[in-house]
Order: sequence, then structure tokens, then C-alpha cells
Amino acid sequence: MGATSIWHWIIVLLIVVLLFGRGKISDIMGDVAKGIKSFKKGMSEDEAAAKSADPKVIEQSAARPVERAETESSKAS
Repeated sequence: MGATSIWHWIIVLLIVVLLFGRGKISDIMGDVAKGIKSFKKGMSEDEAAAKSADPKVIEQSAARPVERAETESSKAS
């Protein structure tokens, strides 16, 4: 059989329950659920703030053309 048979998982689960106890595992899972809810709430608040913000307008200014030195063209020849 492979290393991940049902009996291996049962033994691992039994060891975890013995080490941590049922109460600690439920507390940990409750904390994980609270964290996920908080993350989702934060993401929805960020999306709402992004939608309500006015888009920024970037004005263009007249740019000077870049002049190349004549020494570059003389090096090529």
C-alpha cells in the first residue's frame, strides 16, 4: 500500500487529537474562520474605497526632443 492509506490518516488524526485535545483544535479553527472573515471584510472595504475615489488626471506637458550628440554618428562610421 501507499504511504497515504486510510489507516495512516486515522493514526495521524488520533495523534493530533491526543496532543492538542478537541477544545484547542476547535479554538484554532474558530480563529482561522475569524481571520478569513476579517480578510474578506477588508477586501470589500478596499474595493468600495477604490470605486468611490476620483480618478487622477495626468496632464501632459510639451516635452523637448532629445538631441543626440554628433560624436555617436561619427563613431559608427
